[in-house]
Amino acid sequence: MMRPDNVIDFQSLIENVGRFDLKGKTFLIPEMARIGAHMIAASFRGFGINAKVMETCKGLDLGKEHTSGKECYPCQITTGDILYFLKKEQERLAENFNPKDYIYFMPEAEGPCRFGMYNKYQRIVLDSFPSLKNVKIGSVTTKDGYSLEGVIEKSRVRDLRKGAYFSVVVSDILDRLLWRIRPYEKEPGMADEFISKSMHILETAFEQYVANKNFNKILDLLDEILEQGKMIIDPTIPEKPLIGIVGEIYLRSHIQANQDLIRALERYGAEVVNASVAEWVNYTTYEGLRSAKKALKRSTKRFDLGEMRQNLEKVIGFGGELFYQQLRQKHCYKRAKARVDIASDHKVGHLEGILKEEDLYSFDAGTEACLSIPGVIEYAREGYNGVVNVYPFTCMPSTVTSAIIKPLMNKMRIPYIDTPYDSSVQPGRETAIRTFMYQAHQHYKRCGRKAH
Repeated sequence: MMRPDNVIDFQSLIENVGRFDLKGKTFLIPEMARIGAHMIAASFRGFGINAKVMETCKGLDLGKEHTSGKECYPCQITTGDILYFLKKEQERLAENFNPKDYIYFMPEAEGPCRFGMYNKYQRIVLDSFPSLKNVKIGSVTTKDGYSLEGVIEKSRVRDLRKGAYFSVVVSDILDRLLWRIRPYEKEPGMADEFISKSMHILETAFEQYVANKNFNKILDLLDEILEQGKMIIDPTIPEKPLIGIVGEIYLRSHIQANQDLIRALERYGAEVVNASVAEWVNYTTYEGLRSAKKALKRSTKRFDLGEMRQNLEKVIGFGGELFYQQLRQKHCYKRAKARVDIASDHKVGHLEGILKEEDLYSFDAGTEACLSIPGVIEYAREGYNGVVNVYPFTCMPSTVTSAIIKPLMNKMRIPYIDTPYDSSVQPGRETAIRTFMYQAHQHYKRCGRKAH
């Protein structure tokens, strides 16, 4: 790939970023949560879409070369991932490489987070290479709750959305199974090997069953995996301090980006529970419902019948979506917890209730701080022995979380640590984690810990 002088075509930001029909295209998905990315890709393949999870962090040097350093770390990683993938495709296909065959998936969010600008920036980067100008960036947004309209036939949009959400919940449960059994595995490596095999089994199941909404077939397989997984636990290993993780969704989910933080905590004697991916998806729907209700109230005061009708439709739409998500998630966790004592997930409405009760922050301000701040409080109430806040260096929402939570944790005498990340190794990281875990062990001795 030869790069010419940069010329920004702002029209490209409109024409080549958005929702595009995925039929006949290769749909490129960046890896965030490894299991989640592969399950979502399998769900899309079940609907006849050629979805592929790109290798991650192999192109980090490319990502750093084409960013200034002012962007947050996930932007560097994902920029490198797409450039590395396309570079390898050009080498593999040579003159048969056609950029129009690919659609790169990069969603966005409303509000002050820099994530909302990733796909625009990456559009400019791709446009700087003549051979990559026609690679489109497929984007969905939190503004409409990550609607999938426009990427597949209209008659199949709802089924695809339900299948994709179901894959997220199943992925979260598989992750929680890993974190539950790995600290107590009979032999080193057993849990990782088992979960990797299980992920591939479930990928095949999603491809076969999700388009027909045969979710019970997938859940039956998940039941078997949970039953087999708990056999990896060595009952003679004593219970360990329980650590909860909150923070920016990409960093806390992406193993390479957070330098395998969960395993580092486990190395010093922790059992870890990370905030789920479904929690963020539920939040975007919940926030869409909140906004629609406010808009309906305003239009009702003005007695604008047209706007009232539109806003009422949005309330019904978001309300139905949230009801489905919560019901589906509750059902999946109920089945899973009947077999293995994994951690439950937080309900977004309950998290907002904690913020109102404690008067700490407002959902009106938005960002992941809406989830992280009450998430920490909930961990504390549930008897966790320590909390970790994971985020990109200079991340505004997580810095806000830290400023509010740190004094509260000190007052409650619950160990707390911030772990910001960029592409470097943070000085003193191992010492900080080891010290934090010493404090968590002391808390465990004083207070015990919750049961899942």
